Amino acid sequence: MTAPIAAPDVRTDESTALDHPWKVIVWDDPINLMSYVTFVFRKVFGYSEEKAYRLMMEVHVEGRSVVASGSREKAELDVFRLHEHGLWATMEQDS
Repeated sequence: MTAPIAAPDVRTDESTALDHPWKVIVWDDPINLMSYVTFVFRKVFGYSEEKAYRLMMEVHVEGRSVVASGSREKAELDVFRLHEHGLWATMEQDS
């Protein structure tokens, strides 16, 4: 007779949960012109003039806008690229 084999203790937390995408958030700032923010959204994400303008207005009026989402690596790259263009951007995991 053999002893039963114990199943490994597998736990997940936020760092291992892969089913929740990450959101890229751009915050309003007193420095950048609205036309420049629209330009950056078009350049970085390839958005149409209309979509870039709508997102820029959301940043301007509401103080923030979710401009992209995806994997953690993609969100990190997007935030980095937005920082390179002088925008205030963060990322957070979607719940």
